[in-house]
Amino acid sequence: MQLRVAMAQVDTRVGDLAGNADLVVRWAAEASAAGAQLVVFPEMTLTGYPPEDLALRESFARASEQSLVDLAGRLAADGLGALAVVVGYLAHTEGSGPAPVDEPPTDDDRPSDANPRRGAPRNAAALLHGGEVVARYYKRHLPNYGVFDEARYFVPGTDLPVVRLHGVDVALTICEDLWVEGGPCGVAGEAGVDLVVSPNASPYERAKDDLRLPLVRRRAAEARAAILYCNQVGGQDELVFDGDSMAVSPTGELLARAPQFVEHLLTVDLRLDPSAVPERREGRVGPMTVTRHVVSDEPVPPYEPRPASIAEPLSDCEEVWRALVLGLRDFIDKNGMPSVVLGLSGGIDSAVCAALAVDALGADRVHGVGLPSTWSSEHSLADAEDLARRTGLHYSVVPIAPMVDSFHGAAELTGVAAENLQARVRGTLLMGLSNQHGHLLLTTGNKSEVAVGYSTLYGDSAGGFAPIKDVPKTLVWELARWRNTHARGRGETEPIPQNSIDKPPSAELAPGQVDSDSLPSYDLLDAVITDYVDRDLGLAELLERGHDAEVVARVLRLVDAAEFKRRQSAPGTKISLKAFGRDRRLPITNRWRETLPTVREGAAQ
Repeated sequence: MQLRVAMAQVDTRVGDLAGNADLVVRWAAEASAAGAQLVVFPEMTLTGYPPEDLALRESFARASEQSLVDLAGRLAADGLGALAVVVGYLAHTEGSGPAPVDEPPTDDDRPSDANPRRGAPRNAAALLHGGEVVARYYKRHLPNYGVFDEARYFVPGTDLPVVRLHGVDVALTICEDLWVEGGPCGVAGEAGVDLVVSPNASPYERAKDDLRLPLVRRRAAEARAAILYCNQVGGQDELVFDGDSMAVSPTGELLARAPQFVEHLLTVDLRLDPSAVPERREGRVGPMTVTRHVVSDEPVPPYEPRPASIAEPLSDCEEVWRALVLGLRDFIDKNGMPSVVLGLSGGIDSAVCAALAVDALGADRVHGVGLPSTWSSEHSLADAEDLARRTGLHYSVVPIAPMVDSFHGAAELTGVAAENLQARVRGTLLMGLSNQHGHLLLTTGNKSEVAVGYSTLYGDSAGGFAPIKDVPKTLVWELARWRNTHARGRGETEPIPQNSIDKPPSAELAPGQVDSDSLPSYDLLDAVITDYVDRDLGLAELLERGHDAEVVARVLRLVDAAEFKRRQSAPGTKISLKAFGRDRRLPITNRWRETLPTVREGAAQ
């Protein structure tokens, strides 16, 4: 038995029901033209993901439901009714107010944490065919860790719908359901299905693509069925989704894999053996109720299968670079901003941010400004000009020394206050240019600086988006070297001046100042930040991992004291295990400090 299937990894916009529906129709038409009988779209395609508190707005949920029904009719009207389309959306269950005292809520009617009423939103997927909504599936496992807050919004589902399409039994699941052993894939294996479809909105983080294939293989073995894993692509605020959709056979063979960070239609011809599927069951199967729906029993007539494509994996640096480019591009474009502006200091951070912006938006939409002060070195201005020539971005220079002197004439500032004044004058000027010309101001701080508070509030931290906020300083250098090597290999101009890569980093707020005056070396600093911030290790564990005690004490003190600064920082693309922002939420007012555990008297030592 054969079936040609497609996965449409598309870039949606949160809240754009009409635009996302247009996207589905356009890509469904491509899938139909490619001869597919089934096309799968990502999680919550119609609403975009994550909708956050929009999910709690009943008007939005009802509009999503109506959009789904309208979409089914529109597909049929456009001659696509014979194509089965699996699309994610926000479902709305009826009812309001608390359940009666003598009628405890059932699993189907359990209120969510933030929406304590009878009936609540659901993260849902539906199979559309012939102008109708054939089956609806409500996500069973709701992630509530890291960047996910789904227990805040949604009620879990209890039914597993199985749709027979051309004699092939297709089970519907959603994203986190695939990550849970013994979950819906296990139920599908017990119920007997030929194929499991899994719409996803799985955010990118470094090396996550290495985890997906082994995961999908485990679930395919558990389901005893082929699996279609269709992931979203694109940026949404701090998150970026990399696609990496794939198809895996019941035996774990990788049949097809889509490229990362681009919209793509991945088609694959499945050859299925219904006789290999165990007894097909419905009704109660384990923790779920299996329901069966029939679209068609007649198999697809035999045809010559086409070879499927398997995208080659990207190198680590290329993967991160493309994630940062896509996250920046979608933030700017989806919010309707025409261009960006940033300060160019000649240093590595602003150089990498500028190169990212040019790659994301094109040189004509990027404006760099040199802001030399009394203590700026000659090479700083020269390196900034060199970067502008290499990338082709717009460049201008505004000396700030006279403005700083005017401030000093009005108020006596010394030490750190005087140093920070220069940064604040730069921030004020850049914000003024942003307002005047409609540019979004990019702030150029990296994760290492954000972690230890090595920035000036309303100065170099001013801006609407922080492209390298989640990129440690050591990785900033790696990315710069990779980007230049990549350009050289393509016969293009290397965008980042070598001097910006080689010279010691400095904020240039005082004579001869370099970062190492007040911070450990970035190799040591980033290693501690990775373990303390990303992995949440305590002091004792940090020392057990071999970090220097003096460096650890110093770094933890700086990180803990800078929480109030981070709470006011611009959003930036997440690429690590744990980014500052929605991924890591600590109280600003917080007396807890890491210390070595106290050994009780008489206890074993």
